[in-house]
Amino acid sequence: MAVPLTWATLDCKALDRLRESFLAARPTGGCYWLSSSELANYDFTFAQRIGWKWDAVLHELRERGWTPLPGDVLDWGCGSGVAGRRVLEFFGTTQVPLLRVFDKSSLAMSFAAEAARASFPDLRVEQQEERSPSTKSPIGLLVLSHVLNELKEADRELLRTVIERAAAVLWVEPGTHTVSRELIAWRESLLDQFSIVAPCTHAAPCGMLAAENERHWCHHFAPPPPGIMANSHWVRFAQRAGIDLRSLPYSFLVLERRELQRTTAMPETDACLRIIGEPRVYKGFAKVLCCQANGVGELRLQKRVDPDLFRAMKDGRNPAVLRCNVVGTEIQTTPPADPGIETDTSERGC
Repeated sequence: MAVPLTWATLDCKALDRLRESFLAARPTGGCYWLSSSELANYDFTFAQRIGWKWDAVLHELRERGWTPLPGDVLDWGCGSGVAGRRVLEFFGTTQVPLLRVFDKSSLAMSFAAEAARASFPDLRVEQQEERSPSTKSPIGLLVLSHVLNELKEADRELLRTVIERAAAVLWVEPGTHTVSRELIAWRESLLDQFSIVAPCTHAAPCGMLAAENERHWCHHFAPPPPGIMANSHWVRFAQRAGIDLRSLPYSFLVLERRELQRTTAMPETDACLRIIGEPRVYKGFAKVLCCQANGVGELRLQKRVDPDLFRAMKDGRNPAVLRCNVVGTEIQTTPPADPGIETDTSERGC
């Protein structure tokens, strides 16, 4: 049995090499994994930051009242398997008969499978070979995490065939302009087969595609775990890796096949908006880029309209979905928070 990693036993040279590969942001076919040890070092560090993004997405799905239907889970392009494990930790495994992991790298598949078995001893876990019979079987929940930068054109065609077999898709990507725009293109191309669960609050064409929004992109920010900046190990790792622990931008897309779509717990109001990026807070008011059925645009919230919401925006605790009444570009009223729906994001990611 491998000795568990600690901060004192990290292979910093291996992590530096991986970081250079990630920054290059070019398709590699998964060949940057050279050993199981590298995957373990990655899973202990960089993968945890991806996990924090997944935490934010999963908590938002809870707010929206959505859970996946029973069925198999496929973590496609699994890497170390952190995304699949996060999903199973959040939703549980009682209705998951099988977790399959797939990656171009056999090293990655083996690591992801073993890590899942260690986390969920009673769960059946299989590695999916590219041309095995399971590549044509139905998929209950398809998990995709940070794959778009890795795909060649042939891989994109393969991914489409995989998506077409899925009942639901949970997809998280880096929050860059380029990747977000590509994810939007996937959204538009899948609307005939799938309903949108999140981040959109509507099924209309994406408002980011309007000419006036070309400079914008659909991205959000996940909070790091509380106290992370007081953790000397993480602080030193971030300094060495050149990353900001407080900045976790991500884009995401959650789809459910149309014939399986269920009503979610989203309250009905005059306007249900998804906040894009982060609000810009000034003295007495905040400007918020929002997405709704009639497009993407900037709205203004006066402090006097909702002091608590204004304060939350100022403190970085604004809700992902804003339920409010809008007149022109002014947020006029915001209804009381539903006690069954979490709106404070300050504790997410822990």
